[in-house]
Amino acid sequence: MTTQELRAAAEAWLAEDPDPDTRAELAALLAAGDDAALAERFGGTLQFGTAGLRGEMGAGPMRMNRAVVIRAAAGLAAYLRSRGQGEGLVVIGYDARHKSLDFARATAAVMVGAGLRAALLPRALPTPVLAYAITHQHAVAGIAVTASHNPPQDNGYKVYLGDGSQIVPPADTDIAAEIAAVGALADVPLASDGWDFLPESLVTDYLARAMSPLTADTPRTTRVVYTPMHGVGRSVLTAAFERAGFPAPTQVPAQAEPDPDFPTVAFPNPEEPGAMDLAFETARAVHPDLVIANDPDADRCAVGVPDGFAEGGWRMLRGDEVGALLATHLVRGGRRGTFAASIVSSSLTGKIAAAAGLPYEETLTGFKWLGRVKDLGYGYEEALGYCVDPKGVRDKDGITAALLIAELAAVEKEHGRTVLDVLDDLAVTHGLHATDQLSVRVNDLAEIAAAMRSLRENPPTELAGLPVTAAEDLTRGTATLPPTDGLRYTLAGTGSGPVRSARVIVRPSGTEPKLKVYLETVLPAPDLATLPGVRETAHTVLARLKKSVAEHAGL
Repeated sequence: MTTQELRAAAEAWLAEDPDPDTRAELAALLAAGDDAALAERFGGTLQFGTAGLRGEMGAGPMRMNRAVVIRAAAGLAAYLRSRGQGEGLVVIGYDARHKSLDFARATAAVMVGAGLRAALLPRALPTPVLAYAITHQHAVAGIAVTASHNPPQDNGYKVYLGDGSQIVPPADTDIAAEIAAVGALADVPLASDGWDFLPESLVTDYLARAMSPLTADTPRTTRVVYTPMHGVGRSVLTAAFERAGFPAPTQVPAQAEPDPDFPTVAFPNPEEPGAMDLAFETARAVHPDLVIANDPDADRCAVGVPDGFAEGGWRMLRGDEVGALLATHLVRGGRRGTFAASIVSSSLTGKIAAAAGLPYEETLTGFKWLGRVKDLGYGYEEALGYCVDPKGVRDKDGITAALLIAELAAVEKEHGRTVLDVLDDLAVTHGLHATDQLSVRVNDLAEIAAAMRSLRENPPTELAGLPVTAAEDLTRGTATLPPTDGLRYTLAGTGSGPVRSARVIVRPSGTEPKLKVYLETVLPAPDLATLPGVRETAHTVLARLKKSVAEHAGL
């Protein structure tokens, strides 16, 4: 766009912007002649996809703001009406980020204005409570206003349909087309009232349901240090632990209350370096059995364990380790149904399911896919997302996952064991499945496109000395997977070496400006005595794989 076109677009936006904060921001940019800032805000449109909307807050179509939310809500309302659901209920949840309640109310105003019914959750609550409410209230759709674990300046808009699962194609493109068809903002009918707030009893109902994955008469002795990471999980998780009979978690004081500025962490994501420092500091003072963290909307669950070999005596379990632990515990408890994991997660869960005589399925990344697995018994993805009660919440749920890992720890504790002992047993039984990730954050998305193009044009025949036995461009889809932007490499062991097999997947993040590389290597572990050496070898193999992939991708 030319400078004149940019300014014209900004002035047109300013004329219809309903939010005084973004109007003031935009007016100041126009007055200052800040064309670079205008280009960032008006150089395109925030795209609606299977993750809904997510981005930095501010004025203009490339930012999250009330005008963008009104258009998104109007498009969703039109989509629902076109499918004969124009009088149905839409349930709206929201977290404690800046503007989340404003965006939730704007959505309700659009839905009621379009002839639908709308109900907001009673307060800022975890996303899994919203997912539960959709089916519990027989809604035709649900919206979670949240940016999950993104930086403080971001917000987002996650859309679910009436089955309680997030949208997948072609619903995303159909809704996006309806959003694009929305005309002037002034022509979108906005109700001034008429929506409801669901009662607090909804939370009580969710908590009652959250007990269902637990086994009756198991010990409930696990002592936990807990952090909601400045998010909305605290009240629900502590109530769940009390109802289940666990000791009250020791909270991390500086992170206990919701705070949209997330002052103690660079990124409010338990996986980010430094994010768990305060939780581990608290753990070293009170000596619990586990550290548990939720991300800000509490749909993810992170677990830390005492480890004498780790710096400071504590370490985070990888999402794949927690996924395998929960699968094992559910199998022991008699869980039936299909076990599932995303393609970037460890293959260990498939072996756990096979040993138990249970079906197993791989899906694309995200619970929009995992939640749709037929007869789902358990689903997880390595990014700390676990669905342990598909009949209650068909999405990842950091509250029920926390309860279940606490139950597992209590059962092992009664026998003088820890969750690390369970992981050791799994390694000896199925082989050590070691995973790691290379995550590259970029300022320019063109860098991600260039890396993917480089790998496609010059596919590697070996990585870290391991031969590539299969190279799949996932944009073409597979016999069991729909198309997605990703590359998957299957690697064989060298015969004389210690590696049984390995796998590398490269994909752009769906929610952040990152290129992600997911690594797994499988090594035989004959017995417990050999495990330390096997783990050291696996660590070396993963480090070499990470370096090799980075070189091939030009990172």
